[in-house]
Amino acid sequence: MDWELPVIALRSLVVLPRTLENVDVGRPQSKRALEEAQASDNRVLLVLQRESRNDTPTGKDLLEVGTLCVIKQVIRLPDDTLQVLVEGRERAQITGYIPGPALRARISTIAETGTDREGGDVQPLIDQTKSVFSDYAQQNKNLRLDSFHLENLKGLKEPGPLADVITKYATWEVADKQQVLEEPNVAARLELVLGFLSRDLDRFDTEKQISARVKQQMDSNQREYYLREQMKAIQRELGNDEVSEVEELRTKVEEKDLPEHAKERALKEIDRLEKMSSGSPEATVVRTYLDTLLDLPWSEADEEHLDIGHTEVILDEDHYALDEPKDRILESLAVRQLTKGLEDSDYKAPLLCLVGPPGVGKTSLGKSIARSLNREFVRMSLGGVRDEAEIRGHRRTYIGSLPGRIIQGMKTAGKVNPIFLLDEVDKMTADFRGDPSAALLEVLDPEQNHTFTDHYLEIPYDLSKVMFITTANSPGPIPQPLLDRMEVIRIPGYTLDEKVEIAKRYRVPRQLKDHGLEGKIEFDDGALRRIITEYTWEAGVRNMDRLIAKVARKAAKAYLTEAWEETRTLGAREVRELLGVPLFRDDKAEKQPQIGLTHGLAWTSIGGVSLDIEVVSVAGKGKVTLTGQLGDVMKESAQAGIAYLRNRTSTYNLPVDFHETRDLHIHVLEGATPKDGPSAGIAMATAVVSALTDRPVRGDVAMTGEITLRGRVLPIGGIKEKLLAAHQAGIEQVIIPKSNEANLEEVPEAILNDLKITAVSEFEEVLELMLLDRDPDPEADFVPPQGEHPPGERPSAQARAPKL
Repeated sequence: MDWELPVIALRSLVVLPRTLENVDVGRPQSKRALEEAQASDNRVLLVLQRESRNDTPTGKDLLEVGTLCVIKQVIRLPDDTLQVLVEGRERAQITGYIPGPALRARISTIAETGTDREGGDVQPLIDQTKSVFSDYAQQNKNLRLDSFHLENLKGLKEPGPLADVITKYATWEVADKQQVLEEPNVAARLELVLGFLSRDLDRFDTEKQISARVKQQMDSNQREYYLREQMKAIQRELGNDEVSEVEELRTKVEEKDLPEHAKERALKEIDRLEKMSSGSPEATVVRTYLDTLLDLPWSEADEEHLDIGHTEVILDEDHYALDEPKDRILESLAVRQLTKGLEDSDYKAPLLCLVGPPGVGKTSLGKSIARSLNREFVRMSLGGVRDEAEIRGHRRTYIGSLPGRIIQGMKTAGKVNPIFLLDEVDKMTADFRGDPSAALLEVLDPEQNHTFTDHYLEIPYDLSKVMFITTANSPGPIPQPLLDRMEVIRIPGYTLDEKVEIAKRYRVPRQLKDHGLEGKIEFDDGALRRIITEYTWEAGVRNMDRLIAKVARKAAKAYLTEAWEETRTLGAREVRELLGVPLFRDDKAEKQPQIGLTHGLAWTSIGGVSLDIEVVSVAGKGKVTLTGQLGDVMKESAQAGIAYLRNRTSTYNLPVDFHETRDLHIHVLEGATPKDGPSAGIAMATAVVSALTDRPVRGDVAMTGEITLRGRVLPIGGIKEKLLAAHQAGIEQVIIPKSNEANLEEVPEAILNDLKITAVSEFEEVLELMLLDRDPDPEADFVPPQGEHPPGERPSAQARAPKL
């Protein structure tokens, strides 16, 4: 028979024909369907939905077979949920859905078929099912069926009703009950019910066997406990308390939430200790080992506070500028926040390596991350570490053996998920005792560190929940396999304005508080600028902090001596009086045009620096002398530049035989500092041309770029750091390779506003810009060549793109 009925979707309930069932209706869609049913003939179709978490199921989310029911009673509960008593009448097949505010479907009822089994009557099957269900009811403790309903069920004689009623009371999964509902053949349905009952009886028997074995094991443990208590009493009578110490350790192991392999190892060591004399050296080693196992965190974790908004506030509170490192940290934490709790997520947070000059805030960034995430912070300095055992620990066969510094750090943290900062990772060295950087590979690799093995522990320890952060001044000394596991975030030096702001926000208030000068003195901007420009020369702010402390100490002495009452403001003049003769000039570079003098730019582990390159040409036999502690790459770059000039003597009006009649001496100032790299190639070649032609070179321009034997200018690294150094040296214009134009996007706006950036691709362009006439007019204005970017104008995206 065909019907059009409203449909109520059920989450985890199957209503069967010939049964009464209470159904809670709370969803608006289901309430509308109930109202439609009450408005007509109280008939409604109840269907199981495929996914129980779906709050607004549509037709495609429901199964095809349900139960046609009649509404008997509706009760409204205090929480506005409707409790509906329904009576199941017939099985029904959904043939289609009718659009509307409530689910409504066209259905056809399913007629029951087959009252006989193949090859015989169904009566033996009915009797067997009743017998098996009686055993099932006795053994199933979760079955809620009183004796009255049980007797009524035994009185059923038809296979269809018997199968449906048993299914109603059985504690099966909804999928099993739905399978019974969808079976139209009553004999096959009863066989299906009998199979489910037999399956559960087998399961009950298995549980009984397991319970018996557990009870037997418990009895064995109780017997062992009784014997141990007797041993303790005997030892106590003999005046020997050794057993009590062993039992105390065993109790700690049982109470500690150890992984199974660690617990097994600890109990094994306790059994060994129990057989040893308390005074033996081996017993001391075992006790120390057990103490280490028990002190380590195995499951204790901080409740992580993953909120990138909160983290961003913390980072901005603790650090000024550093926008790129902050953004990268927030990106990593954002992905971690989105993937947290996803069981099928294979995301592993990248290992961050903060690379930058000393004093720019690498270590304090790690502390801020730990504070924002509400996790413990552990710092481990790797500077000077040269023994692999520092990382992996010593084996217990050695006297005085200890776990490695990684395990010791975890012991200090007391949590399995701290922020672990590995400081100065580029300062590790290797010797005959092994390579500690190789041992770090397992520690830092997210694919391996969940089973990190310390030589002292000799069992795997899970480091996968630790967030490792490394710091370095330069990535060069870091071994390539280790560097390959890291994501390098470069932290450049600070500009003058950034240093002033950092001093005002953080350093000055802290030093005034530490020196007891709050409310007594203040620093104005002029004082801070003088400290930064005339008494420091650094990429970071560490030395600036020391000088502020020095001024504060001298001011504290003056305060006690003079006993002033009002707050005094220290300006540039007072700083000069307190700190004495300036160590540096604000405008360090020589800006007057000079013959044979150029300004180059270099990138070192302490940040960008400017290089003054001097060249003199004297009569000789073509000898070239290179001084200033130059590395092999820098020497080769100078030789390449000279070879190019020998091939272009007529182009640049050079003496044709200068390589036979003139000696060249190339010297890079600050000879006590080692220097290397190809980026000073165009600067050295320009100085050579100036010395050979007696034409002065502009002193307000610095340059960086590698020169080839064909006169091409190749790209170099560290553009951002080099432009910071040029800006700090008072340079007004910088020449860079054209291929490095795209890197200008990384440079702070404040630097680009103060510098003219000229991009070149050929060495001829450099000479056109740099060489002046022998008697230059100092008042003549310089006209920028094509490709130059005046101050205040960042190059467009099209201009920044490298030309191929």
